[in-house]
Amino acid sequence: MSSDCNCGYGDEGRGLAELFGSNVFSEKVMRERLPKETYKALKKTIEKNVSLKPEVAAVVANAMKDWAIEHGATHYTHWFQPLTGSTAEKHDSFITPTDDGGVILEFSGKQLIQGEPDASSFPSGGLRVTFEARGYTAWDCTSPAFLKEDADGDVTLCIPTAFCSYNGQALDKKTPLLRSMAAVSTQAIRVLRAMGNTTSSRVTATVGPEQEYFLVDKGYYGLRLDLITGGRTLFGAPAPKGQELEDQYFGAIKDRVATYMKDLDIELWKMGITSKTKHNEVAPGQYEMAPVFSTTNIAADHNQLVMETMQKVALRHGLVCLLHEKPYAGVNGSGKHNNWSLTTDDGINLMEPGSTPEENALFLVVLAATMKAVDTHADILRGTCASSGNDHRLGANEAPPAIISSFLGDELTNILNAVATGEKYCRTGSACQFLRIGVDSLPDLPKDNTDRNRTSPFAFTGNKFEFRMLGSAQSISGPNVALNTIAAEVLDEVATRLEKAKDVNAEIQAIIKEFINKHGRIIFNGNNYSDEWASEAEKRGLPNTKNAVDALKSFITPKAIKLFEKYKVLSKEELHSRYDIYVEQYAKHINIEGQCALQMVKRQFIPAVIRFTTDLGASIAAVGTGATVQKALLAEVSTLLESTAKKTKKLEQEINKAQKIAAIDKQAAAYRDKVFTTMQSLRLDIDALEGIMPDDLWPVPTYSELLFKL
Repeated sequence: MSSDCNCGYGDEGRGLAELFGSNVFSEKVMRERLPKETYKALKKTIEKNVSLKPEVAAVVANAMKDWAIEHGATHYTHWFQPLTGSTAEKHDSFITPTDDGGVILEFSGKQLIQGEPDASSFPSGGLRVTFEARGYTAWDCTSPAFLKEDADGDVTLCIPTAFCSYNGQALDKKTPLLRSMAAVSTQAIRVLRAMGNTTSSRVTATVGPEQEYFLVDKGYYGLRLDLITGGRTLFGAPAPKGQELEDQYFGAIKDRVATYMKDLDIELWKMGITSKTKHNEVAPGQYEMAPVFSTTNIAADHNQLVMETMQKVALRHGLVCLLHEKPYAGVNGSGKHNNWSLTTDDGINLMEPGSTPEENALFLVVLAATMKAVDTHADILRGTCASSGNDHRLGANEAPPAIISSFLGDELTNILNAVATGEKYCRTGSACQFLRIGVDSLPDLPKDNTDRNRTSPFAFTGNKFEFRMLGSAQSISGPNVALNTIAAEVLDEVATRLEKAKDVNAEIQAIIKEFINKHGRIIFNGNNYSDEWASEAEKRGLPNTKNAVDALKSFITPKAIKLFEKYKVLSKEELHSRYDIYVEQYAKHINIEGQCALQMVKRQFIPAVIRFTTDLGASIAAVGTGATVQKALLAEVSTLLESTAKKTKKLEQEINKAQKIAAIDKQAAAYRDKVFTTMQSLRLDIDALEGIMPDDLWPVPTYSELLFKL
């Protein structure tokens, strides 16, 4: 698309090409605004991880400040991702007082490189104590600075940063992500060198995260305390129609939603986020946005911005964007598919099957290595997707189940098995042959010649793996930290063996054979939702961890600690801190839901039901002996009301008991086993009452209104 195309996007009729990245201090902007030597030095820092000299930082900071001010910015912030799951920012203005009572606009290299927010108010899992306030943000120059605009046109320069304690311990999600990217690059380059590659100098983990979400009318949202406080409906009878007609997925987008999506695209494109695909998802009121893949740390930054921007733009349209994994019972929840791959700086995708025997060999050994990594550390991958919200999906056998397996397709599976067993491989329509690495007889490998398996948690999709267990509200950093690190471990083993081998091709063949024979149990190409697979997975010894409290324990096993410490991604202390934080967050989320349920039942539902029973009593008194319908209805409602009152009291008791438990793991288990189950039981009565009560007396919007009235 040419830059002069007026496509109706952006202010003043700017064309799409001009609009895209207009709020990004991009490589193009840096090349235009920085002196040549400064630009070269900064590029060297970005690409070679060379320390940035103070004098270079000073020039970059001044150019960044001038560019931001020209775009209307008055403040800057070191934008980071603490362990809350959201982002954080402290805004400072560019003004500096002068001796004559005026101000100048100033932004130094020191201010660019490092900030100092109060670290005591962020979760640290014991890494910090409350009286130790100091924390540092460090500029991630590999992720470009950008401008954020609010609804009133205020502009802030955002500098992507890592966040660590005074002692250098990671207090955020980006620091271990950057460490993991370095680890997998180091080990992947060793493999490439051992296989004869002398040109590639860096391997980068890339990701394309698909984001699912719901939209709901703001008016209805404001009448639902459960949506406001927890992001999901704690009560709600099924609507007469759900997703059973399969008419929502890829259906025509409603005008109101399309207008929202257009404005969302504009805001994302201005920040350089490649919002590519948008469509209706399966459930009513559910949608998806998918970007083009990018470097993992940038993808993580962008996905956080996507979630924030979705919510901000929705409000401008009288809508609310719901990112909770299961806002509504009985319809599909929302996930976030993480499309992960490894690519060299000279354009080689390690997960591309290729068209020559040499490329085939690299692909097959990386594929086999990935299978070993996923099988060995399935528990860790499951743990990275654990949350109270995601339990509604993973523990309930919804898209996908809690069992980690990998889909490769029949032909790739057969090829790996043929290499592993030494048996002949027979492709349809051609002669059978023995497969040997490094010889011309190795067949062209299929890029993607099988149907996609939408039930697989870890599916090969042509030149990447799609990890589908992530929850829609989660940061993608944690799962990708795990993917990068477990890949680094196995690639380290592969590289060590190849470096020592007298015959590299023979060793590659031996590696593939060993990995597939030992870890082929992880490969499953069938229906992951079937009961038969659950039984088969158990026979194979694959874990099936159905709840977050148990899944999070994978972070603090000796195996996990050894893995993450070996590759300097996370220390033992940092792993324990994350475990404590996430388990505590689980307990707090369930506590919030429980308190909300109590308030809604006591202040809304019970009073509404009492009003209805009063009306029924008056009707019975007025009609007399002929009021058989009213009497039957009164009896039914009264029974449910009595049951509701008993369960409400029990919920209150269980919450009080859970709150008094000191050990965080035991407290979380109490919230899971006692509080949550009592809430579910209470919901049955309230939902039954909703099916009986008159519309004008029911105190909250129903599923029919929430899901269909957009």
